[in-house]
Amino acid sequence: MREGAAFSTLYVGVLLAIPGLLAWVTGQALLFPSLGPSAFLLATVRDGEVTAPRRVIGGHLVGIVTGLVAYHTIAPGLEVSTAAPMLAIAQLRLVASGIVAVVLTSGGMLATETVHPPACATTLIVSLGLLPTVVDGAFIAVAVVALVAVHELVTAERSLGDGGPLGR
Repeated sequence: MREGAAFSTLYVGVLLAIPGLLAWVTGQALLFPSLGPSAFLLATVRDGEVTAPRRVIGGHLVGIVTGLVAYHTIAPGLEVSTAAPMLAIAQLRLVASGIVAVVLTSGGMLATETVHPPACATTLIVSLGLLPTVVDGAFIAVAVVALVAVHELVTAERSLGDGGPLGR
């Protein structure tokens, strides 16, 4: 195991604990699948542009907005399920919503220089009807900001405490 791997492994849990606790306290969806890869990148990538706060937060914001646009334009009221009838138009609309959302997210992140790959998962979560409202989008943004804020606090503390930045 490489040096620091044990710390990074536990640190992913620390990062997710804050939005997880907020989700538990509020009953809102503040812990969602794309937050895991973001936490992993923050815990393991050293000096990576992809983990800069502007990119993490900005990428997820692009994903939220484009996911909302795609969903409400193409598949409003629908939600992806584990099974759908073959050749169902509703399923086709969800598929189209997801594809359009990822295309728009990719272009939006590139255009705004906020590339953060986990944001493509965020846009799918929104565009497939799993968290499809503006309020859901706001909660996603709050969770991402909380994750980044914890990381920034920890890295600032570690920089002051041991003379070197954490994992950066």
